[in-house]
Amino acid sequence: MLHAVIMAGGSGTRFWPASRRLMPKQMLTLVGDQTMMQATVDRLNGLVPADQIRVITNAALVDKIAEQLPALPSQNIVGEPCKRDTAPCVGLAAAMVAKQDPDGIMAMLPADHVISSNDQFQAALRRGVDLIQQDPQRIVTFGITPSYPAESFGYIERSEPIDSESPAAYSVARFREKPNRATAEEYLASGSFYWNSGIFLWRASTILDALKQHQPAMYEHIMAISDAIGTDQFPQVLQERFTAIEGISIDFAVMEKHEPIVVIEAPFSWDDVGSWQSLARMNPSDANGNTVLGKHLGIDTSGTIIRSEGGHTIVTIGVEDMIVVQTKDATLVAPKAAEERVREVVRQLTEQGLDELL
Repeated sequence: MLHAVIMAGGSGTRFWPASRRLMPKQMLTLVGDQTMMQATVDRLNGLVPADQIRVITNAALVDKIAEQLPALPSQNIVGEPCKRDTAPCVGLAAAMVAKQDPDGIMAMLPADHVISSNDQFQAALRRGVDLIQQDPQRIVTFGITPSYPAESFGYIERSEPIDSESPAAYSVARFREKPNRATAEEYLASGSFYWNSGIFLWRASTILDALKQHQPAMYEHIMAISDAIGTDQFPQVLQERFTAIEGISIDFAVMEKHEPIVVIEAPFSWDDVGSWQSLARMNPSDANGNTVLGKHLGIDTSGTIIRSEGGHTIVTIGVEDMIVVQTKDATLVAPKAAEERVREVVRQLTEQGLDELL
């Protein structure tokens, strides 16, 4: 059976002040009329039954996510007791899937991506399932054909084609970390590199075996948690064992070491919605190039992203290439060129103990 696991533990600090500890990016409505979490689950409709969809998140978010996803069984929304990056999340999810379905195939999906076509997305997953059924040791990932020399994404270098089926699938030559500008331009020119979407497909047993081989200490903790699944001891064991795991990404832990890995050329459009400027790619602009989500009156305003809440009207005069975001208790005003510094705001608020703004 095909299972889906949605990774929803991120904090989305670059989306402050809208994104907060108890309402992070994946729980916001930034594109369309659904939250990003809801859109991710909806993307699986008709392919994966609700009782085979799990969400792994921050323990503090379990109840709020359950409110957004009433169709999912409550036990399928699992809270990590602490933040430990993606590899422990994968291990925990794989242990749960393997308990229910020892031969189960699982898709790992970030909760905060925008994907254009549910049909094309599901077709790509079905293609990945076929490839895994041909070789159960395969790990499948999905590469995005780059449209510009991005420095903010990891890359996947492809090798030989697997077959002549569609969508195209290739052996992975290697994974590359986020490059500098010159290297990103080389990747784009070569035509053999994809952006790493962070979407993976594998048998639960295969990824557990890979963790056993490459991360034995982590695997030991995951197996202890697995033994406690379905027992009264599970919450305590999860707390103790998960906290003891050293955090590491699944890319470093497994993907850069495992063979065979296949990359499917994604037939769908994709955006990781990493910062406020991504809203300009995902939403229509007015005649002056402004992206407006909420109420706005602009005079001599261009190239600006405006987002307001609660019927609040933002008025701008003589503003160009800015980000203006209003919430009930905070307002952000920043040049687009400085948007990465939003993380500094969150850091300083933390240092000053202003928890009510976090």
